Order: sequence, then C-alpha cells, then structure tokens
Amino acid sequence: MSKGTLEVIVGCMSSGKSEELIRRLKRATIAKQPVVVFKPGVDSRGEKLVIASRDGRLFDAIPIDEPQNVFDHLQDEHCVVAFDEAQFLPESTLDVIRRLLDKGVRVLIAGLDTDFRGEPFGVIPQLMAEADSVTKLTAVCVRCAQPAIRTQRLIDGQPAPYNSPRIVVGGDEMYEARCRSCHSVPRD
Repeated sequence: MSKGTLEVIVGCMSSGKSEELIRRLKRATIAKQPVVVFKPGVDSRGEKLVIASRDGRLFDAIPIDEPQNVFDHLQDEHCVVAFDEAQFLPESTLDVIRRLLDKGVRVLIAGLDTDFRGEPFGVIPQLMAEADSVTKLTAVCVRCAQPAIRTQRLIDGQPAPYNSPRIVVGGDEMYEARCRSCHSVPRD
C-alpha cells in the first residue's frame, strides 16, 4: 500500500482557507472519493456540524475534542480526511495524521499559520514541515488594500496587546486581515 499525502492550506483570517479546503473536498466528491471532515469542538462559530467559507459554501463536518476520536468516524473506504481550523487542534493530532498517511489516506489541513501576534500557531508549523504541499493564501489588508498576511485581533476597536490571551475564538467582530506594515501588537 502506498503512503498518503498531506496538503496544508494556510493564511491569515479572511484569506480563503476554508473556501479552498471546500473546493478541494468538492473535487474529491466529484471524483467519487469518500470524504470525511473534522473541525475542533472549540470552534463554536456558526453551525456546529459544518465548515463554512465566507462566501457561503458549506461542507458537513464532525466536531472533535480529541484527535483520537477521528478513528471512531472512519470507515475503510475513506480516502480523503480533512481538518479545518487545525490551529486549535492539540499536538497529539500529529500522530493521528501520521497514522492516516501510513494507511494511504489523502489528508487536507486548513488553518491559521500565525496567531494575532504574528507567531507560529499550534501544530500548523509542524504540519507545514511534513506536508507534501503547502498553499499559503493572502487576504486584502483592511487598512491599505495591500496583500494581508497577518491576523489583527481587536479589543474595543484597538490592536490587542501582546500579553492578551493567545487563543480567543471569534470572527470579524474581533479580527481583521492586515499587511505586515499595518499589523500592530503593542507591548505593555
């Protein structure tokens, strides 16, 4: 049996990560490849049993709290397994993904590569290092319209300070895409 492949899709908020993931999943479905999608249980935005893109596309997904739970939902015929918002998954996800790859599964990952501070986020850097391919997407900076590579967290409309909690789940009301020049993380 041949090994699987690992495709990682990263970028800042609003860069189209989930949209690209859903596009690849729809192509796999058209090719009649069995697909199953997971998302972290901590991601409480929107509907619980789907992943959603900003342009309104949806794809069924199973929320998980522990990466090992993936195996409770897999059947032998699944040849594509995807994870959205993978930056929220624990480090034990790496072992699960390696096991899937050893079984010949095509694994698709989407997530933020950096946090609001601009620092590597969760398991994403390790997944990028082990990936067969990495797609890095950009958004449009809300300040100057240049390509955005950073996620700006806002508190009462102002950039969140560096010592703010690292993980806060939220949407457009708390985060916006910014370029390197417009991104700001004040240090107290």
